Formats: sequence, structure tokens, C-alpha cells
Amino acid sequence: MRIAIIGAGNVGVALTRNLASAGRDVVVGTRDPAGASATAARERLGPVPVMGIPEALDGAGVAILAVPGVAVDDLLAAHGAALDGKLVIDAANRIGDSLGDRAVMNSLAQIEASAPAAAVYRAFNSLGWENFADPVLDGVQADLLFAGPDSRRDEVEQLIADVGLRPVFVGGLDKAPLVDAVAALWGALAFGQGMGRRLFLKVIAPG
Repeated sequence: MRIAIIGAGNVGVALTRNLASAGRDVVVGTRDPAGASATAARERLGPVPVMGIPEALDGAGVAILAVPGVAVDDLLAAHGAALDGKLVIDAANRIGDSLGDRAVMNSLAQIEASAPAAAVYRAFNSLGWENFADPVLDGVQADLLFAGPDSRRDEVEQLIADVGLRPVFVGGLDKAPLVDAVAALWGALAFGQGMGRRLFLKVIAPG
């Protein structure tokens, strides 16, 4: 199944590279396929196609929204209908000057309104892109918390695993604020406490 990564920034490139390395059929969609961001992505991704958003979504069964949170509304206004029926992962954070300064960090309600038949999940938003690019630090694999319905949970878990992260399911979309709280905590530690972006949290429970 083709995966369309929407966004050619650091998050989109990191996810694309690892998914492609895992053998997935991945394309990158960007608003300006001739722009500097798309050109830089092509240089970093090699043979992975970088194209316009309509072309990327056409024929894709999965869409990962890896654009800035402030860009999601415009993205949905232009392309929301093309997301209908797909597995859609919201990886964007609606933030201002710092993580956690918005009452709602995700775009789940907006995505569901634009694409009511989509299976929507919250994932890939609670860590810095550096941990997507290299999910192992000192021999320890990073965990990625995610939320969404049970209907396509297995597929999302496999996507997370293919990026190189250990998937940790938090619950249905009503638990998405908990995933967002982890993103806010990550920001408080990485920036507020000066621990740096190469930081992740680990869930440990009895086997």
C-alpha cells in the first residue's frame, strides 16, 4: 500500500527515509514541488518521488500529515476530500511559541470533518524529528505513543515499527490529548530544561 508523506521538512524526510528503507512504497507530497524545500528533500531522499500533494495522495492508502500545525487548515481546505477513505495520521502540532501553549494541539476534529470516512490516528507528534531519523540511543529503542480507533490499529503499529520505533497504544481518539501532553512534556524537558532534542521517554511494564 502506498504511503503519502505530506510535508518535505525534517519530520517528513525522516519518516520517509526510514519507511523506504523498510521496503515501503512511499512518496512525498509538498505544496511547491519546485521549491527549495522539495529540492532539499530530493537531495536527502534520493530515489523517493517528491511531487505535488494531489499527485502524492492519488493512489495512496495512507497519508501522514507532517506539515506545520498552522498549515493544516489550508491543507484540508484544498485536499481534505482526497483524504476520505484513507488511513490518516495527524503528526502536526498546533503550537505557538512553545509546545503545549494551545488548548488543542491536534487537528483530529478538522480532519474528521473534511474526510468523514477516513480512519484517523494521532502519532509521530511527541518526539523531535531526530528520534525518527535515528530511533535508538545508547542501545535503547525509542517508544512512540499513539491513539486512534481499533479498526486499523495494527497497520499504524506496523508503520511505527517500520520507522524503527516501539509503538505504545494509549487508546482511542479520546486519549489523543494524553499523547499531546507527552509532546508538551517532551518540549518542557528538551527546551525548558535544556536536555536537548535527542530525548525520548520509555514505557517499562512487566512482561
